[in-house]
Amino acid sequence: MTSREIVAANLENESPPRPGFCFSGGRQNDFAIAGISVPENVSQQRWVEGGTEYYTDSWGNIWHRLVGKSAKGEVHKPVLASWDRLESLCVPDFDNPSLYQAAEEAFAAAPDRFRVLSLGGWIFDQARYLRRLDQYLMDLVENREQVLRINALVADTLAAKIRHAARIGADAVFFTEDWGTQTGPLIGPSMWREVFAEPYAELTSLAHGYNLKVIMHSCGYNWILLDDLIEAGIDCFQFDQPAAYIMSDLAAKLKRHRRSLFAPLDIQQVLPTGDENLIRCEARRLLDTFAGALLLKDYPDLHGIGVKPEWDQWAYEEFARPYGLL
Repeated sequence: MTSREIVAANLENESPPRPGFCFSGGRQNDFAIAGISVPENVSQQRWVEGGTEYYTDSWGNIWHRLVGKSAKGEVHKPVLASWDRLESLCVPDFDNPSLYQAAEEAFAAAPDRFRVLSLGGWIFDQARYLRRLDQYLMDLVENREQVLRINALVADTLAAKIRHAARIGADAVFFTEDWGTQTGPLIGPSMWREVFAEPYAELTSLAHGYNLKVIMHSCGYNWILLDDLIEAGIDCFQFDQPAAYIMSDLAAKLKRHRRSLFAPLDIQQVLPTGDENLIRCEARRLLDTFAGALLLKDYPDLHGIGVKPEWDQWAYEEFARPYGLL
């Protein structure tokens, strides 16, 4: 089977010969993952003040991060610091075909790999940045109508991205949407259903209409939202913290609904320990628990989570050895 077929078989729970692999550094990689260029109507800036780096994103939010620490940081000044700025908000134009040219070329050069277009943030992820997380969560209660307006603006840009993903030959779309804390999601299921269920389902239905799989990243512990996310059409869950769950229960739920897990070895409880025996044992446990519906990956910012490359390599060796990929 080709790499593309192996990944597809894991996504469909159709007895794949091995998990799909997505590893850098010359290791096994069954994927061709590409992003989207910056829209022409956006002017991004980046500057450093003391030990802090500031930069703007496609929507005009100003981010900050500690130099030499995490790669991304957090929103410092949201573009919609006040609602009176909403009418003049410059929405990035993601319906421009030129933004997808590099991704289209990358996909054309990798016909035997599983081709994924990375969309960036999804509805909650992008909308919360426009207000900043703390304010957005209050808005869900106090300014619901305004929240629905900005959610709709974000959803329109995502629909454009999905249409172009299909046009350039993607097999799947990938998005980020961090819902979870250490103990549960940031909002409860009832509010999630009221605000997010319908636009989620509309976007996943659009993707499925183009025969695109939908892969969702979320940090934290999202167990009480999983059934809703599955019903909303998510095909595969990219969790960097699988050990936050009772893994046997998570595997059973995903397999029951013919869904898949896409994960590195846990980046919070396992990899950062530097304990070789634990890392190797947990890698084998992850492999055994989710076999048949599993996509494996490395974490792209090892420095940001305090992990040495050799610790990551120990996990890869345990993942790869049973399939002769070393």
